[in-house]
Amino acid sequence: MLESIFRFNNIVTVLDIILVAMVLYWFMLTFKGTRAERMLWGLAVIIVIYFVSQRVELLTLHWILSNFLGSIVIFIIVVFQQDIRKALVHMGKPFSSRDILGSREVLEEITKAASVMSKTRTGGIIVMERGIDLGDFLDVGVEVDAKLSKELLISIFNTSSPMHDGAVLVRGSRIYKAGCILPLTEKELTKSMGTRHRAAIGLAEETDAAIIVVSEETGEITLVVEDGLYVDLETEKLLADLKNLFAYKGYPRKAIFPWKAGA
Repeated sequence: MLESIFRFNNIVTVLDIILVAMVLYWFMLTFKGTRAERMLWGLAVIIVIYFVSQRVELLTLHWILSNFLGSIVIFIIVVFQQDIRKALVHMGKPFSSRDILGSREVLEEITKAASVMSKTRTGGIIVMERGIDLGDFLDVGVEVDAKLSKELLISIFNTSSPMHDGAVLVRGSRIYKAGCILPLTEKELTKSMGTRHRAAIGLAEETDAAIIVVSEETGEITLVVEDGLYVDLETEKLLADLKNLFAYKGYPRKAIFPWKAGA
């Protein structure tokens, strides 16, 4: 009887250790390469100093750190609110019931528009909503709610249009908003990438949206989705990637990260 109890306790202990290790590993992957990673290392140093000060009886320092760590939960929520939101979004993604499938005609129209903009070097950002509702991320913008077409996209990004500097939000088969302002990433990018790329990556860091960027300077087409940056795409390749992305609710990973040199 006692042997079975001890054996059960050992199994629970091992399971507990495995679960904690998995949670810590998940946190490391989630915050890797973000500003939160450096802050977490800073918190780890403070915690180590806290225990050292307790051991060697540095009373004043220990008192200060005790009061600081006593409100650590509030501090973490305030400082890491964006990163926490991103982590929770990724956790809930498998349970999302939103229909993210795009029709072949919509994808072709978007690809044709990007191709024309690339040839004429018309800069623009096209945001394609997937599983996550982007309403909370794109408060600024003009509601259009029109059927998507190549001509409409090109006219919105025409330099004479008052909305050409912002992003276009595509929801389903319709252009939902235009002139949207996207959050900017804090990552270091290559010199060939400007504000549009920084804005696209900033939104991709927080959502699962597929974002097409057309460079005004080079006409280069870039697809940004989650942690992937796919640069200098030809029209056929862009269409094929979009079909894979929307058809299979996932994306084949590639190692094209300009901010991770040597990766």
